[in-house]
Amino acid sequence: MNSRRSWLVFAFATLAYIVAVLQRSSLGVAGVAATERFHVSAAALSTLAVIQLMVYAGLQVPVGVVLDRVGPRLLIAGGAALMLVGQVTLAYAPVLGVAVLGRILLGAGDAMTFISVLRLLSNWFSGRSLPIVSQWLGTLGQTGQVLSALPLSLLLHQAGWTTTFLTAAAASAIALVGVFAFVKNGTPPVTSAISTVSEKHVSPIRHLRDALARPGTRLGFWSHFVTQSSGTVFSLLWGFPFLSVALGYGPSNSSLLLTLMVLAAVVSGPILGLLTARYPLRRSSIVLGIVVVMGVVWGLVLAWPGEPPVAIVVLLVVVIAIGGPGSLIGFDFARTFNPLRSLGSANGIVNVGGFLASFVMMFLIGIVLDVFSQATGIHGPGGTVYSLQGFRVAFLVQYVVVGIGVCFLVVARRQTRRRLHEQEGIEVAPLWVALVRAWRRRRSAN
Repeated sequence: MNSRRSWLVFAFATLAYIVAVLQRSSLGVAGVAATERFHVSAAALSTLAVIQLMVYAGLQVPVGVVLDRVGPRLLIAGGAALMLVGQVTLAYAPVLGVAVLGRILLGAGDAMTFISVLRLLSNWFSGRSLPIVSQWLGTLGQTGQVLSALPLSLLLHQAGWTTTFLTAAAASAIALVGVFAFVKNGTPPVTSAISTVSEKHVSPIRHLRDALARPGTRLGFWSHFVTQSSGTVFSLLWGFPFLSVALGYGPSNSSLLLTLMVLAAVVSGPILGLLTARYPLRRSSIVLGIVVVMGVVWGLVLAWPGEPPVAIVVLLVVVIAIGGPGSLIGFDFARTFNPLRSLGSANGIVNVGGFLASFVMMFLIGIVLDVFSQATGIHGPGGTVYSLQGFRVAFLVQYVVVGIGVCFLVVARRQTRRRLHEQEGIEVAPLWVALVRAWRRRRSAN
């Protein structure tokens, strides 16, 4: 645990995740090119991303169950292989149907990667370093988005569609070799005598059912649901046409702004990791705080009369980027409230949350853009549906989806705190009560 070998495994497992994020976000910078290549509408284009995320979300629970049985190394390698095939398929896709098949393969491979790497870290790190290393995993993984926003975007405009996606496929080949050469499953920590011979024969479906029954797992699910979705929708599909076409920033400046999202995540990730480790009973308050700030800034951008200033758009990009590392708090809930034997299943359940919200929002935004353009006759530059007015209406979808998630999050938090009080005698006071008590203690000490 926490050894030099641990960091070697961490490095190559993280490389596999970086490549997975590259493959996942590669369509984001190719959205306009895909519209032209396949001659499709915004709603049809959204199916490429939506189907990919549906496959990703739908496989999270099955992958989590298999993960608890076979270990992470095999699944990480299998994921890299599937993404390699998926990108090669997309590179040569002549029509939308073949491209959809490529994204299905990519979504399946992507589904095997993150929760497997996260589970791997539990075998190689322990103590307070584990939530911090988990945040570093999520933060460093966003380097893949930088690779898609800058070099991949430039390659797309200079070398064309096929060369770009074959290059992305080559990155998965490199990750596959690295995983086989350097990543090992490691030894799970022995936590108690609960892990008896009889426990080993418990059905994986039983582990899944038990994990889902724990309110802490559901709290992780809804935390992931409300924090990750806005940034994912923006970076994977609709952010690039919004910035480059509707706001007129062009491909280069739009790619720089998407890169800024990664830099914001790199800065905020370790800070959130430290806060999570130091204030474990206030993690849900951190999640809700992130959601409130995102909602306020989105409202500022969408309600701004005329084109919003660049400074406001930059603020939006930074704020929604924080939702990425913020979503990792959901996995910390899963780790805290589940035994290690069912952690893969619990992580799979949590990981469904953000991607479920994302593909619902992606699809609805595409539909709203098409309907708005047809109903009003308002078009963006070049006759596209990517008008600023259309995006103002379409992005309101987020408030409905995230609002529903916040309601369920509050319910799950109440149930989790009740269970914590009943089983461990820990009572978590409302945040305002805790702040007043801390202020009084500091006042009396002075």
